[in-house]
Amino acid sequence: MTSLEIVQESGNNIVVKLKGIPVQYANALRRICLAGIPTFAVDDVIIIENSSVLPDEGVAHRLAMMPLRTDLERFIEPSACDCHSELGCSRCRVLLMLDSGNSDTTRTITSSEISSEDEVVKPVSSSIPIVALAPSQKLKVEAYARLGRGSDHAKWNSSTVAALTSTNNPDEHVLTIETTGSLTPKEVLRAAIEELEKRLGDFQKNVAALG
Repeated sequence: MTSLEIVQESGNNIVVKLKGIPVQYANALRRICLAGIPTFAVDDVIIIENSSVLPDEGVAHRLAMMPLRTDLERFIEPSACDCHSELGCSRCRVLLMLDSGNSDTTRTITSSEISSEDEVVKPVSSSIPIVALAPSQKLKVEAYARLGRGSDHAKWNSSTVAALTSTNNPDEHVLTIETTGSLTPKEVLRAAIEELEKRLGDFQKNVAALG
């Protein structure tokens, strides 16, 4: 008999006990939890003004690696969207803006100054540092966030940790997940189970087609 039991859940962490599940399926679930679930990340950056010491590429990289809260109910991956647009549409991308304005003091620009056109898709924390600006330096950018998977780039990883360990009982494993904050632990687990089911179904169809 197979079962899934949540042993512990706190913040971005969850510990799940898996019973009666073959280790290869349990490990597949672990891998999907880590890098197989769509999450939002900045994928295109338009630098309008950047007079900081950090080059444009550095600014773009820091924005790209910033975890964003993700809503999988209202948005779809660009590859599945019928807009066929490089910039995307309201179903497959979200516009983020950052405008430091003018300042007479040295200060650090953080994720708290990023505004999003969507009420959900925004940085998971307001205290992520982006760049330090000296007096008279400015940073103004437009950033487009899209859904993607960690298997394509680490910026889309849904979890920072996904570990599978065995217990003393046969056919029993413990899955420990720490999310990036883009999705809650339960959302990651639920989406991973659905993704594994889909992949197994597709594999079964492909095998049947060979016969």
